[in-house]
Amino acid sequence: MTKAIQTAVMGVTGYAGVELARLLLHHPRLAGKPPVFAGRVDEKDTARGGVPLTEIHPQLADNNGSGNLRLQPFSWNLLAESGVDILFLATPHEQSREWVPEALARGIRVIDLSGAWRLTNSAHRAVYAFKDEETDTAIATQSQAVYGMPELHRAEIASAKLVANPGCYATSVILAMRPLVQAGLVDLDSGIIADSKSGVSGAGKAPTAKTHYMYAADNLSAYGVFTHRHTGELIEQIGLDDNQIVFTPHLLPIPRGILSTIYVRFRTPQTHESVAAVYRDFFKASPMVRFYESSLPQIQYSVRTNYADIGFQLSPDGRRAVVVSCLDNLLKGASGQAVQNLNVMQGWGEAEGLA
Repeated sequence: MTKAIQTAVMGVTGYAGVELARLLLHHPRLAGKPPVFAGRVDEKDTARGGVPLTEIHPQLADNNGSGNLRLQPFSWNLLAESGVDILFLATPHEQSREWVPEALARGIRVIDLSGAWRLTNSAHRAVYAFKDEETDTAIATQSQAVYGMPELHRAEIASAKLVANPGCYATSVILAMRPLVQAGLVDLDSGIIADSKSGVSGAGKAPTAKTHYMYAADNLSAYGVFTHRHTGELIEQIGLDDNQIVFTPHLLPIPRGILSTIYVRFRTPQTHESVAAVYRDFFKASPMVRFYESSLPQIQYSVRTNYADIGFQLSPDGRRAVVVSCLDNLLKGASGQAVQNLNVMQGWGEAEGLA
């Protein structure tokens, strides 16, 4: 019997946070050990011991005691007294930059859903303009971070102290392209074009002029062209030079889900079977990737699941392919992948609590 672990969640009020809470509360390995939920709490709520979780997210109410759980004022003493082993941060990047070094110093393993520690190349991190970029603490912390995509870094995640959960767009494109690039099939001189579309929840819970209903409904818009912060993840994790991919994200007028359409040229003519064999081999030990042999995935197939769905079609001359990759941006693109990483870190079945 392995020791039951204690988890904690910071950032439960957001879209990714509520999905993370739902998954952890129903995870079979965590039965009887609900997460500690902590964060900013108003003084009036502090006096009553915090905010009831079901007051923040009524959909989490069940008959297993969820009504007794509260969002408590954050303190390191709270985490220490609760015996927290693994801390999930569904917090802004700047907050994660501040809290992760302290958590590691206290012996707490961290799964960070923000972009604070995802990028190894300082030139790629520049898009975040982190104020602590050159400090010894930031450099030492970054050196411990493992990019949290089990399909690529399963062995490193298992022993990691800090797992940097991937971005949602990045997950869809990396999983689609890494197998082909690693196999040497792609003509990188011709470049890769990744055209990605995400539901509105990908922008987070805080409303903006471009995410409210009157803007997003009945609309489709490109944004972040050549500047999106996930581009560095694609370059680093697929294994590309900066000029070998063009990534363009779009805002899709649906609540959740991502569809990436990716255009590639091959170095030599391929057959459908030769390309399919690359994908089958690459993902043979990956329970959260579904490869579509003869059709293309759609958002409706993967939404509200932790699956990444990948399919492709080949041109008649065998030199070009269109690859389609779909996932739920709040699950495989965020909280579901975080729980998948938890499973790997604990040596549990990778799909436990997810499939």
